[in-house]
Amino acid sequence: MMTHTTRNHLGRRAKKSFTLSPESVEFLEAMRKKRHAVSVSSVLEDILQTVRREQGRAAVERAVADYYASLSHEESEEQTNWGEFALREFPKEGA
Repeated sequence: MMTHTTRNHLGRRAKKSFTLSPESVEFLEAMRKKRHAVSVSSVLEDILQTVRREQGRAAVERAVADYYASLSHEESEEQTNWGEFALREFPKEGA
């Protein structure tokens, strides 16, 4: 038997109850209609997945920025030289 708190696994969903402001409910319902979505829950799921992807992307961007900030001047210069080499040797297609 599956409980209501089971995490999403192979298509299963966790049933939860949330209290939202009337404005938030109105927004979700408007998004449901605009997207022709089956339910408000599916709209909310899409919004949450988008936020999760954005947070993941931001974490990667921070890690890359931190990496380059940690390089010495010489290491940074070497990375710049490699980048310039790559741009010369492998120009963008269609350019």
